[in-house]
Amino acid sequence: MNSNLTVSTDKSKLDVTFIQNFLKDIYWAAGRTTQEIQTTIDASVCFGLYVNDKQVGFARVITDFAVFAYVMDVFIDESHRGKGYSSVLVAAMMKEVQLKNVKIWRLATRDAHSLYEKFGFKALAHPERMMEKIVTK
Repeated sequence: MNSNLTVSTDKSKLDVTFIQNFLKDIYWAAGRTTQEIQTTIDASVCFGLYVNDKQVGFARVITDFAVFAYVMDVFIDESHRGKGYSSVLVAAMMKEVQLKNVKIWRLATRDAHSLYEKFGFKALAHPERMMEKIVTK
């Protein structure tokens, strides 16, 4: 593991342009504007992953800090994949002091099930109880 690897929840260190450049083309966030990205950052607990102080990864958690947390926008820059950095990022989220009392964690993924299973995530026990509303413009 890279000894110059750090994870921070300091939002002032986040490179919003880096985050926007990644998310604008990814299936779950395509089309988000820079302003929308900034709004999501402002309303979330954010995690930046840095190598030599350059941001290479990002994740955010929407939470009430007591009962519920939803993990979103987890990614590692393509040039840094395959090094275990996504596990470092998720581990930091699970250990974050601000989130230590959260009882229910949820997320959605199309292709990273094995990553999250390492941290205790599993398929919903009762998916028939879940509902959603998607508003289109």
